[in-house]
Amino acid sequence: MKKSRGRTGRKRRRKHLQSFMDGVSCSHKLEYINLKKWLKDRGFEDSNLRPAQFWDTGRGLMTTKALQAGDLVISLPEKCLLTTGTVLSSCLGEYIMKWKPPVSPLIALCTFLIAEKHAGEKSLWKPYLDVLPKTYTCPVCLEHDVVSLLPEPLRKKAREQRTTVHELYMSSKAFFSSLQPLFAENTGTIFNYSALEWAWCTINTRTIYMKHSRRECFSFEPDVYALAPYLDLLNHSPNVQVKAAFNEQTRSYEVRTNSQCKKYKEVFICYGPHDNQRLLLEYGFVAMNNPHSSVYVSSDTLLKYFPPLDKQRNAKISILKDHDFLENLTFGWDGPSWRLFTALKLLSLGADEFTSWRRTLLGDVISARNEQQTLTITAKICQFLIEETQHALLQISQLKRNKENLKNQLTLVEALRLEDLKILQKSAEILCNLNMATT
Repeated sequence: MKKSRGRTGRKRRRKHLQSFMDGVSCSHKLEYINLKKWLKDRGFEDSNLRPAQFWDTGRGLMTTKALQAGDLVISLPEKCLLTTGTVLSSCLGEYIMKWKPPVSPLIALCTFLIAEKHAGEKSLWKPYLDVLPKTYTCPVCLEHDVVSLLPEPLRKKAREQRTTVHELYMSSKAFFSSLQPLFAENTGTIFNYSALEWAWCTINTRTIYMKHSRRECFSFEPDVYALAPYLDLLNHSPNVQVKAAFNEQTRSYEVRTNSQCKKYKEVFICYGPHDNQRLLLEYGFVAMNNPHSSVYVSSDTLLKYFPPLDKQRNAKISILKDHDFLENLTFGWDGPSWRLFTALKLLSLGADEFTSWRRTLLGDVISARNEQQTLTITAKICQFLIEETQHALLQISQLKRNKENLKNQLTLVEALRLEDLKILQKSAEILCNLNMATT
């Protein structure tokens, strides 16, 4: 008898653990009850999705019934979507219409989000605003110490992102001031930099693609954004396929799954075949064991292994630049990319082989010496990146101990670096095997 009770206890524990792994429902939380009621008033039919907390992905949606390929996951009526149309029909509309030069659709949406957040209880969009993240982990929000630990190509893009948002803020200040008649408080305190950063991240990380016809009152930037309450709780997985589009007949934005999903499991959508650097840059997260992930080799790293005395060095760099072979050079799960190999083969051409550079770009074998040197240098670059990644991971673990306030941001960069390390170690293994096969 005792034995079976122990087994039952173990079974119960396993079941409890399993339910935690599946996700813990958040449906009972007030902000989700309010959101569902608000959506229902706008014509949203309650689907089989429930908000839940998952141990690996955080907040997401679980399904209460098994889903088959082709099933409709969610259908969100047009009334629930937040678009530039929503903004123009609000009190901001007349100010946007008369502002010259016209504002961009992006700034119109940012302005609306900031104004509605400021309105608090009075906002018609309060139930949606209440479930939006308070902070984001896009590079633009990361502390300087954290950004410096990103891989070099991503670090460069992170700085560009920061510049973009800062310039957007500076160029919109005059427009924000024109809204003063709508507010009792000074617009400078409402539409400050951190408010714009939050609104920009909300749009950048959460909008769905939805093309709108161009309106005269907006600048020429494409108007392709829509915020989709509830639907935007769906997390990304590189391993699923979905079909998502606005259905003109039902006037709803619909998501259909092309994969199966078991009952009480998390439902995923796919944002596209993005590598982890792109996911971190655009959405502020990384996906573990991402099949699309790559480690980028900067042109500085690439050129470090070639003698500066090579008389044809400048000509070779020029050729690589002209044929777009200095960007997107990567190591992946299957080793160095063809582009990386090709760039290194061209840089490895001997003085007597240089006239064959066109054939190199087409993938021809020029000589056994060239092939061998290319392999050797590729392995050296791979080893350099492994050591650099290990050094960054060491710095991250030290910072995590000393800077409690940066722990979340550091954990994110650590996840990216660990994934990079796995890819580089796999590439080193592949290169070692190739080397053995050719010697």
